[in-house]
Amino acid sequence: MADDPFAACEESVRRHDPDRYFAALFAPEDKRRHLFVLAALYYELAHAVAVAREPMLAAIRLAWWRETVEGARAGKPRDHAVAKALVETLASHDLPQELFDAMIEGWMPREAFVTAADAEDHADATVGSLMRLGALVLGAEVEVRDAAIAYGLAGRRGGVWNAIDCDGVARAHFAAARKGGVPKAALPALMPASLVPLYLKRPEPLLWRKQITYLRVAIRGRL
Repeated sequence: MADDPFAACEESVRRHDPDRYFAALFAPEDKRRHLFVLAALYYELAHAVAVAREPMLAAIRLAWWRETVEGARAGKPRDHAVAKALVETLASHDLPQELFDAMIEGWMPREAFVTAADAEDHADATVGSLMRLGALVLGAEVEVRDAAIAYGLAGRRGGVWNAIDCDGVARAHFAAARKGGVPKAALPALMPASLVPLYLKRPEPLLWRKQITYLRVAIRGRL
């Protein structure tokens, strides 16, 4: 696995992001590894912020990842599995740099969200950018804002979210996402949003409940 950056990305997502790991399994086989690469990058960004003891350190690490994506796009990857796998993903798909920039910028640390709009914009920049990139890999362009905000805010409590009724906001956006519909081809990219009702009930839903929800989405062809 050490010599296969795609396998390393898949293992990272399997360990750290089961929601997106199992969602990617519903994608065509030739697309899954690219979804794993994007999800592995997303984890690295979130992790860079989570482990930083100071905002400045988080900003430096995020800047490193911005340069890493740019290097991979130029075919000059850094010595990191995600960077190496990104070279092929970027070469074989038209994935705008603006979406990567928005996702990285969205992870910049902040003290708190003052308004619901702040929290919505954060979720759209982070989760939404990842969903948009995933949909493009799957050959679809789709509106993801409601799905991204719903999934990004469901179950968030305390900390920077303290002033926001995240569950209420998530519930409203989830209803809007279901009404809007999702092209079948893009479902694996947005499928984590189908878990919103579970996260509204408990912080960490049981894995089998998540899997049943995914199966239901795949059969019905909608969130």
